[in-house]
Amino acid sequence: MTDQNTAADPPALELTDLVMHFGPVRAVDGVSLTIERGKVLALVGESGSGKSTVGRCVVRLLQPTAGTVRLAGTDITQLSRRRLRPHRREVSIVFQDPASSLDPRLQVGEIVGEPLRLLGLGQSRRDRDRQVGDALEQVGLRRQVAQRYPHEMSGGQRQRVSIARALVSSPRLLVADEPTSALDVSVQASVLNLLADLQRDLGFACLFITHDLSAVEYLADEVAVMYLGTLVEHGTRDAVLGAPTHPYTQALLSAAPLPNPREQRARQRVLLSGEIPSPTAPPPGCRFHTRCPVAEQRCRTEIPLLRDTSRGRVACHLVADDGSGPDVRSQRPAPALS
Repeated sequence: MTDQNTAADPPALELTDLVMHFGPVRAVDGVSLTIERGKVLALVGESGSGKSTVGRCVVRLLQPTAGTVRLAGTDITQLSRRRLRPHRREVSIVFQDPASSLDPRLQVGEIVGEPLRLLGLGQSRRDRDRQVGDALEQVGLRRQVAQRYPHEMSGGQRQRVSIARALVSSPRLLVADEPTSALDVSVQASVLNLLADLQRDLGFACLFITHDLSAVEYLADEVAVMYLGTLVEHGTRDAVLGAPTHPYTQALLSAAPLPNPREQRARQRVLLSGEIPSPTAPPPGCRFHTRCPVAEQRCRTEIPLLRDTSRGRVACHLVADDGSGPDVRSQRPAPALS
């Protein structure tokens, strides 16, 4: 698809110092991100890092505690439900579990057509039915499945219905919240291929939330890494996956299995001690210092800022402006094979 965006076009999404607290739980604490139109940004991190909360704030399923969310240049953070409605078309979300995100009482055609009805799109019922059929075919389903109920379909088919529902209104931004993690391994690849083809053909921007690094390598243009509610690294896919600078990113990548068994046996793993701290009482200084094998005294007392380096943005006192820093993968020997 030819890129028709101009330099004057605002980004599809801008997050500035996004904060989301649930009482004492600091789920998201100052996240700033930009996704340009037609690009895919993967947001990765351990469970509990705040990835899904960011996605729900983007689509305003959650009202952020502080910070701003801009869709195509418009600040939607504090808009009322009535004033937000015209902007709902700009963004859609695909949830992790299609079985729980599809209304079991509605037929597939009603589910996919609901955004058209609520947003007032389509000239008539017949026009909306045609758009629903087109959307189903676009995700690889027959038009006839519009008469079926979600429980009559497989998990992969239900997720395709979720994708059709999300894209039927032609949004500029799609939030995909771990869209394959609830699916059988045998169908995960087909859903990822579908998302890649649709993104290329339709040109929407995508916030791809996942812990599957192989999917990140396949889909993403940029990668942002979260730890305990904050961003620790952000850069191009090749920079982050090929030469990570933050110790946490290095540990995360070292845990991802390699397809080549010989390379997998020879690689060095970073074994982090302890569990991710509680978001109700994050540690002082760098939030990763309690598990970091190269942490210094400064890391325990001073919060590192997310700053620009030659390899991207990183929040680590030990990384220089040229992107050089410690490689924690060389700090410990590889674990013994059983």
